[in-house]
Amino acid sequence: MNNIIKQWVTFILIAFSISPILSQEMPQFASLSEARLEPYKMEVTYNKTTHLLFPSPIRYVDLGSENLIANKAEDVGNVLRIKAGVKDFEEETNFSVITQDGKFYSFDVFYSSYPETLNYDLLKLQRQHEKEHSTEVLLEDLKGESASLTELLMKTLYGNPKRTIKHIGNKSFGMHFLLESLNVHDGKFYFVLKFRNKSNLPYNIDFVSFKIVDKKNLKRTIVQDKVLTPIREYMITKTINHQSDEKVVFLLDQFTLLEDQVLEIEVFEKEGGRHQKIQVENADLIHATFVKDMHLKLN
Repeated sequence: MNNIIKQWVTFILIAFSISPILSQEMPQFASLSEARLEPYKMEVTYNKTTHLLFPSPIRYVDLGSENLIANKAEDVGNVLRIKAGVKDFEEETNFSVITQDGKFYSFDVFYSSYPETLNYDLLKLQRQHEKEHSTEVLLEDLKGESASLTELLMKTLYGNPKRTIKHIGNKSFGMHFLLESLNVHDGKFYFVLKFRNKSNLPYNIDFVSFKIVDKKNLKRTIVQDKVLTPIREYMITKTINHQSDEKVVFLLDQFTLLEDQVLEIEVFEKEGGRHQKIQVENADLIHATFVKDMHLKLN
């Protein structure tokens, strides 16, 4: 009997001595609850459309189920229209949005026959609340750079009244087309273009092209032109009203020109012929203003 008791005591002591060792060897897993992104709560209905206004143009939308229908508003990049695709759906669903400034938003959606709100302006959210419901993602076209910082730089340059380049411009048809400034940051060029409409007719921008051409053959066809595609553009409006000014900021990957090349920037008028063109030399590119210690407009 005593031997049995001794064996049980020995077994218990061994078990207690091994337990801490086993617990140390067990892998520790971090809880995903610490990385939780709180979703926005919203209601939708079948007979009415809900609009969401985002701080930046929409790049991506993913719907959680067929109970939702969503699309971007035409000609307005930062407005999402969403409504119920099925009447009186009972299960909660969701959707996600990624915007051009690199923000990721998550929404939980419920059906309501009489939703309290139909229009949401995310611009009005306080920044501390926005951090709980959105996070930043890395967009491939920026090659790992912060999309929100890029957006802020473009917004700040757009609002900067200082003209640092005074020798590049064109005047024709009552329009002045100027390269107001050229800035460089983290391997990216920020071209700030200014339009002055001195005519009595509005000027509607169709598109702006950037292309590298040969100085010796400026009058030949465009077959050998190297077209550059901007990564981003910051433009409030594409219409320059009569007797008014407007600006646009284009973001391009950093590049340089050969000795016999020039960068040609051309703006085309929509349903019109008042096209504008300016040329940028390699010396202008390599002397671009380096962006540092810029006061960013966070609001």
